[in-house]
Amino acid sequence: MPAPGQPYLSGAMDATDPELFREVFGRFATGVAVITSAGSGGAGGMTANALCSLSLDPLLALVCFENRARTLPIVREAGRFAVNLLTAEQERLAGVFASKLPESEKLDGVAHRSEHGIPVIEGSLAWAACELEELIAGGDHTIAIGRVIAMGLGDGGPLLWYSGRYHALPPDSGP
Repeated sequence: MPAPGQPYLSGAMDATDPELFREVFGRFATGVAVITSAGSGGAGGMTANALCSLSLDPLLALVCFENRARTLPIVREAGRFAVNLLTAEQERLAGVFASKLPESEKLDGVAHRSEHGIPVIEGSLAWAACELEELIAGGDHTIAIGRVIAMGLGDGGPLLWYSGRYHALPPDSGP
């Protein structure tokens, strides 16, 4: 262990290496969500794990979009999006929405309903429909802040992303 006040560096490497950066933050387990939206040009969605609750007053959610994400123009045009938190049983959906399928095909065959004009995936662990408040540039990503206008809870255990793979909690670790 280092002396008090000294940083602990186990296997310190080049701090400018994007692959190491990806691996470092890949050690942070996150939930997995599908971000959906629908506008005049159609509906679409993408798999995401860079999201969080931002504020309780007002209720705000934050989602990060890669700048090249095909869902981002839909959200920008529609001014709304939904965060659909996936259950461990919905891993296949995570793959569909992470794929290069055309946006117009991603919701085909996926049970969903409309909440405030936004597709919400049936069977999700939880969901929040948001009005887009702000888009902020963040390097190769765009940070979206949405004001929550509706939300709900489902059942099941969460789908997790850790170290570059999907995982589920052990069966006895539920709420």
